[in-house]
Amino acid sequence: MSWRVVLFLVSLYCLGMKLAHSQDGNAGTHERWEYVLEDTGDVLQIALPLSAGLATIFQKDYKGTKQMAFSYASTMAITYALKYTTKRQRPEGRNTYDSFPSGHTSSAFSGASFIQRRYGWKYGKYAYILAALVGVSRMEGPDGYHDIWDVLGGAAVGIGSTYIFTKPYKYQKIEVGFSARKDMKLLSVRWNLN
Repeated sequence: MSWRVVLFLVSLYCLGMKLAHSQDGNAGTHERWEYVLEDTGDVLQIALPLSAGLATIFQKDYKGTKQMAFSYASTMAITYALKYTTKRQRPEGRNTYDSFPSGHTSSAFSGASFIQRRYGWKYGKYAYILAALVGVSRMEGPDGYHDIWDVLGGAAVGIGSTYIFTKPYKYQKIEVGFSARKDMKLLSVRWNLN
């Protein structure tokens, strides 16, 4: 099963669940697109790491599953430790002091960087675009929960912890060749680890 299919199905499911429990986006002074952006970020912050984890299972890449679990757990542990030690006030004006780093962004970039680190840029570039969209949703959504520094901090935590625990996947390809001449027959088998 391709990454795109897994990511699409997980995103579709999460978006359906989010829309089923969505608030009325017409209240207040905000435009509908701001609520759609915020909902999209809410979905993708779960869909990216969930898709990465499910893809390792579908690929039967159990080492990758273990690496994903360690990298995601460390991302979230570091994120929440920083939130409660830095005690930075949220920019939208509420009296909550858990702004740095953005947890949504940490989660999304953990999934995206895992996909890129483990399986390469072919899939990782799309995952990073979606993770960047999560970061934008945290700054430009109706409530503006974070500023640029919170989002960049979240991205750094997600990427950094993934690079500590995740190694690139080695595709094992077996190539079989056959050559025949009058006096000789040759069968070759080549196992390519790259």
